[in-house]
Amino acid sequence: MFTLGGGLPDPRATLNELQRWGVQRLHVDISWSQIAPDPLSTTRPQFDATDPAAYPAAGWAPFDTIVRDLAQRHMGIDLAIASPVPAWAQATGSKYDHKQSDWEPNAVEFGQFVTAVATRYSGHYTPPGASAPLPRVNFWSIWNEPNLGIYLAPETASGTSSVEVAPRLYRGLVNAAWSALRATGHGSDTILLGETAPAGSLFPGARKGDFGVYGNMPPLLFLRALYCVDADYQPLRGAAATQRGCPATAAGSAKFAAQNPGLFHASGFADHPYPQALPPDTATPGEPDYAELASVPKLERVLDQMQRLYGSSTRFPIWSTEFGYVTNPPNGILGGVPVKTAAYYLNWAQYISWEDPRIKSYDQYLINDPQGTKSFASGVKYYDGKIKPTLAAYILPLYLPVQSAAKGTPLVVWGQVRPAPYEAGRTHRPQTVQIQFGAGPGGAFKTVQRVKLTNANGYFEVHQTFGSSGRVRLRWSYPNGHAIVSRTASVTIH
Repeated sequence: MFTLGGGLPDPRATLNELQRWGVQRLHVDISWSQIAPDPLSTTRPQFDATDPAAYPAAGWAPFDTIVRDLAQRHMGIDLAIASPVPAWAQATGSKYDHKQSDWEPNAVEFGQFVTAVATRYSGHYTPPGASAPLPRVNFWSIWNEPNLGIYLAPETASGTSSVEVAPRLYRGLVNAAWSALRATGHGSDTILLGETAPAGSLFPGARKGDFGVYGNMPPLLFLRALYCVDADYQPLRGAAATQRGCPATAAGSAKFAAQNPGLFHASGFADHPYPQALPPDTATPGEPDYAELASVPKLERVLDQMQRLYGSSTRFPIWSTEFGYVTNPPNGILGGVPVKTAAYYLNWAQYISWEDPRIKSYDQYLINDPQGTKSFASGVKYYDGKIKPTLAAYILPLYLPVQSAAKGTPLVVWGQVRPAPYEAGRTHRPQTVQIQFGAGPGGAFKTVQRVKLTNANGYFEVHQTFGSSGRVRLRWSYPNGHAIVSRTASVTIH
């Protein structure tokens, strides 16, 4: 999976590039306010919000292009129906000084918008003036990072309150989207909930005392309030329940699953498991409610526990729909790691994801870094288009779980040729990757093993014995003969 930030100035060229890299599915946010009429007006325009034709055609145009082009390339899409929220669909009340959006979005209005989106991409809808229906979308996500105050506010009732509000709001959005998708023929599609950010923090620039209202709620805290349980994972009762829009009695809890079917019957839970500038196997110290990659096993246990509490046997698959490492350069301020370290960490992270059978995807967030030294620079290219080492790490992941051994002892070599499945399907020829070894710090690379790729996603795991210490890499060639190589990993033989 690959996630883009912002729009696509040249969709076809970008998708051609992503296809060469082996991207199988693109995660795309479809913005409510980008499509809605009069999004800055606080007065609701008079229109049928369930009818795709009632929205300005220009708002749909970039998404129609992406959906068509992906379908032509046989690439998948994860369409996340998300904020910003039109002003007329927000509640009145205190807003953040910098015109904070997404304040108490109206769930009924959101459901009508989801109906319009799902109808348009049902596979049966022909836009006015077009001669053929748009392709069907069958993979959906509900919202983006609802535990962050910049995407859903207020997070808590006030700056000093411990009463969570955003989980109640999100529960309503999930219910509305779930009903709309099922009513438009998408009930058998893949529908993900969550899309949570991995950590909690103060919203930069927030006024003193507004941490709770506009801040970032740790995801497991968010989930407990979403499922109406306390810190001990027992049902909330009394005022603690009613303040969070939860059932206050056992009789009410018995109806909770039926009243909130999306929370129990969604296809999976989407997480953005960015490590906080730490190695991918290391959880942030002192933060038990984070959901970075190292904490995903705990996230799985928590989700299972809350399902069982309501009599559900659901065990959600985990979909990683945003991931990456911010690098330094260019970002020397927000915890960036050196670019070569990032390449190593990314391959290590993908190996960890591959080992967990419940993690169903690995995602790369961004192609190009945003401009500036304070940006979220997790791209595989710098802002100016120069390639970062993380691109090779994405296309040809390589990881050795153990890099030191006695002479004669084989080491595990794990990797993936991301473009191989596409090229195998296109050419009807088996794909092979070379494991190459260079002795010492500068010896020439020579092929020591050729691995036939049989995994549907281009993965392989083999054993290889190395005669001395040195460097290991992968080499693979596109059908046109263009060869690419992976990052280099060191091995020590003693």
